[in-house]
Amino acid sequence: MIKVEQVGKTIEEALEAVLNQYNVTKDDVTVTVVDEGKKGFLGFGSKEAKIIVEIKEDSDLKQEKALNFVKEVTKHMGIEADINLKAEAENIFINIDSPDIGIIIGRRGETLDAMQYLTGLAVNKNSSSWTRVILDASGYRQRREEALKDLAQKKAERVKHTSRRVSLEPMNPQERRIIHTTLQDDPWVTTFSEGEEPYRRVVIALKK
Repeated sequence: MIKVEQVGKTIEEALEAVLNQYNVTKDDVTVTVVDEGKKGFLGFGSKEAKIIVEIKEDSDLKQEKALNFVKEVTKHMGIEADINLKAEAENIFINIDSPDIGIIIGRRGETLDAMQYLTGLAVNKNSSSWTRVILDASGYRQRREEALKDLAQKKAERVKHTSRRVSLEPMNPQERRIIHTTLQDDPWVTTFSEGEEPYRRVVIALKK
């Protein structure tokens, strides 16, 4: 539970302030009235209301936030989508299926990555624990992972045959990690990253 003390002209005003700040509904909180406050007369003798609000913080609430956030984003994008959620341990997996899946994925997955990042922020806002959100679109991430593994192997073979290092296209940290992991046990080549974000890229070279 997150416990918040809040004051306002009325109990309702104080509660509304907490609900808006933490992006929750009345169903997600328990309210204890500390002081009902007083209106006073002609502005004199008034006293603010004071409440203590306990906000539920559990996996169900985070899953609901994640699902609602993704639904709102696709709605504002004008996209009809079938959105499915699966939770495992401290991870939330969301897959989006849509006729407009290319728009959701974006160039090299940039739109999908941005949506995933924003959904993670929304889910974990004001939370004492971090839940990882993984957003996918019609299995794009699995296909992309397989393509990157294949790319890593092919470029590694090129390096072995030419003895010249190869620089790959700029990738996000997650995709660079796939390249590094794929080739980490190769006895002939090594990998490292160079450059600054968002243009940081993996380099494959012969081991010295």
